[in-house]
Amino acid sequence: MGSGDSGTEPRGAWGAGGGPRRRVRPWRLALAVAVCALLAAGLTAAVVKAGDGRRAAGAVQGPSAGDFTELRDMPAAPPPPAAGPDASTGVVTVRCGRNEEGHYNEDNVVIAPGVRGSAHHTHTHVGNLSTSAFSTDESLASAPTSCAGGDRSAYYWPVLRRQDQAAVHPYEKAAGHGNAGRILLPATARIEFHGSPVSDVVAMPRFLRAVTGDAVAHTRGDDSLVRARWGCSSAPDRAATRYPRCPEGDRVTRTLTFPSCWNGLDTDSAGHRAHLVHPAGNGVCPTGAFPVPQLRIALSYDVPAGAPIAVDSFPEQLHDPRTDHAMFINVMTERQMNRVVDCLNSGRRC
Repeated sequence: MGSGDSGTEPRGAWGAGGGPRRRVRPWRLALAVAVCALLAAGLTAAVVKAGDGRRAAGAVQGPSAGDFTELRDMPAAPPPPAAGPDASTGVVTVRCGRNEEGHYNEDNVVIAPGVRGSAHHTHTHVGNLSTSAFSTDESLASAPTSCAGGDRSAYYWPVLRRQDQAAVHPYEKAAGHGNAGRILLPATARIEFHGSPVSDVVAMPRFLRAVTGDAVAHTRGDDSLVRARWGCSSAPDRAATRYPRCPEGDRVTRTLTFPSCWNGLDTDSAGHRAHLVHPAGNGVCPTGAFPVPQLRIALSYDVPAGAPIAVDSFPEQLHDPRTDHAMFINVMTERQMNRVVDCLNSGRRC
C-alpha cells in the first residue's frame, strides 16, 4: 500500500526499540512553528513590560518606584546615644580621597577571599591600593595607599550609578548582572572613627575584618542588618533606607556605620559578623565585648533632581537601597591605631 494518508507507516519508520516512530506531517509542523513563535513573542513582550521600557528584555530590573522617597517624607534621623560621664567623645578623620585612582573590581576579599568576581557587582576602593580577591595580610601591609598619613587599611563599598547615562569605561561595564550605567564618583568621601558614648575604647587588632549592612536585604525579608542611611545634604537631620529625591542643588548622601563591639579574640569569624557586633541603642556593648573605634563612611554625590540612581547589587536584589553595605580591613600599625584611640579617649578632633 502507499505511504500517503492511508495510516500505514513507511518502511524504516520503526524506532530502535521496536515501537512506531510518528511521521510529522508538513501542515502540523507549520502549525507548531507558528504557535511557538506566538508564545515567544508574548513572553518577550511581558519581559519588556516588566522592565518598564528602561532596559532591554531579559536584563535584571530595579530599583522600583517604591525604593525612592521625597525629602519631605523622610523621617527624622534617630539621635545618637547621649554621652555619659566616661564617654570617649573624640573624632578621627582619615583622608583617603574619593577613589580618584580608579580602583574598582568585583571582588570581596572579606567575604570571599581568593574568588575573583564573587560580588557580581562593582566595589569602589579607597585606602589600600592593592585590595583584590587575592589580598593577604602580608600584601596589604606592604602596599601603597591613598590615605594621608600612611594608613594602609582597605575601605570599600558598592558603586552608585546613573542609570540614564551609558557606561563608557571598561570598569563600568565589567560587573554585568544588571549593573549598568555611569558610575558616579563621590563629591566627598569622609572616613571617620568615633568613640563610645559609654566608655573609653580599646585598640582594634591589626587585620581585623568588618562588615556593615546587608547585601541580601531584599530577599532576606527583614531589615535587622540594614545599616545604610540615605539623605540630602540640606537636611542632615533626616535619613531613610530608601533613595532620596533631593531638591535641585542638593547632594545625595549615603552613610554607613560599622559595628564597634569586639569579642577581644578574633579578627574574623564564620559569617564575618560574630566577632564584631553593633552596640545596643544606648551604646552599650554586649557582655564580653569591648568597644573599639567606630568607623563611619559618609559619601555625597552630585545628582540632578529626579535622575535615576541605583547602587550596585546582586542580580536578585534588584538594586534595593537597603542592600547597601561596606567592608573594612584594619591595616593600621599598632602605633597608628594607638594614636586613634588616644585621640578618641581624650575627646579631641584629629
